[in-house]
Amino acid sequence: MSAAQSEKQTKTSRGQDLRHSRRLVVKIGSALLVDHGRGAIHRQWLDALTDDVAALMAAGTEVVLVSSGAIALGRRHLGLTQSGLKLEEKQAAAATGQIRLAHAYQESLARHDISVAQILLTLDDTEERRRHLNARSTLNTLLKMRTLPVINENDTVATSEIRVGDNDRLAARVAAMLGADTLVLLSDIDGLYSADPRRNPDADFIPEVAAVTPEIEAMAGVAPSDYSNGGMVTKLSAAKVATGAGCRMVITDGQRLHPLAAVMEGARCTWFLASVEPRTARKRWIAGSLKPSGRLRLDAGALSALRSGKSLLPAGVTAVEGTFQRGDAVLVCDPEGREVARGLAAYSAADARRIIGHKSREIEAILGYRGREELIHRDDLVVS
Repeated sequence: MSAAQSEKQTKTSRGQDLRHSRRLVVKIGSALLVDHGRGAIHRQWLDALTDDVAALMAAGTEVVLVSSGAIALGRRHLGLTQSGLKLEEKQAAAATGQIRLAHAYQESLARHDISVAQILLTLDDTEERRRHLNARSTLNTLLKMRTLPVINENDTVATSEIRVGDNDRLAARVAAMLGADTLVLLSDIDGLYSADPRRNPDADFIPEVAAVTPEIEAMAGVAPSDYSNGGMVTKLSAAKVATGAGCRMVITDGQRLHPLAAVMEGARCTWFLASVEPRTARKRWIAGSLKPSGRLRLDAGALSALRSGKSLLPAGVTAVEGTFQRGDAVLVCDPEGREVARGLAAYSAADARRIIGHKSREIEAILGYRGREELIHRDDLVVS
């Protein structure tokens, strides 16, 4: 087999991986979605993209879109055609454009009877623990209901200058938060090169990256335009976040019609590989990087269930120690007080004390609201 045939086979194999993704996050740049001269959506392109999304969802893949474009859509509608908009002008454009953006996705996906949900996030929503849990819970619920979340940065409430390219990093954080196995960055370039190919026609194409090393980071260029997605710098930053969370990432040229189908058919792109599975990465994070805020003591039955891979239910907890809030890390101990696991609590210490020893079906009557059935879900639990 020739080197060219081998490379084509590798690309096609990676593309098949995309087709078989369990949970896929796709980031869409403003330059792809919006005709900046007219301030209007590229309808043909969007319809082709949503055709690809519908096909993936029909095959069982859960899909989340992280989409730029609100400012680009809103600025022309408000007559803000000058360059170098002030922060408040960008925020006003985002507020206007976000409605148009959501409506465009709704119309396009309605052709496939797919419901759409709009989610506005800031980076803080993915980093601050309790907000992270709330956002993750909402997104997981939408995905279970076969609804497609369309996420954008909440530009209208930004307290610092809106930076071009933030949605690359936001998409990576969303992928990490949701335990996605694949992140696709649709761009105006087909992948990573050893240098900026617009300036150096001899730059070498890099089809696969096993790790984002300083040498790889040195290949990044600069953002090509005021409307662009931030250039390769933000994409490599996104790759570090995604792959560190067990999510492989691909950069591909999104300018063609049906860009996701093109990747599945072996189109040229750069794959960034993850060394661990998403769940493994999350478990490592819980086990090694959290400072526990409290302790839960179990009875023998709960301990046995825990070791067989079950979630921790309130009925099997005999004592709650310490002060913690929902989402904080806690130690899980056996009847003698020895650590057997650690995880993220689904309830505060105060609420946990009220529901321990009770069946899950009694939680709503005790607390006055319907929370989770588990005190710690198995996905948020690491057995020592």
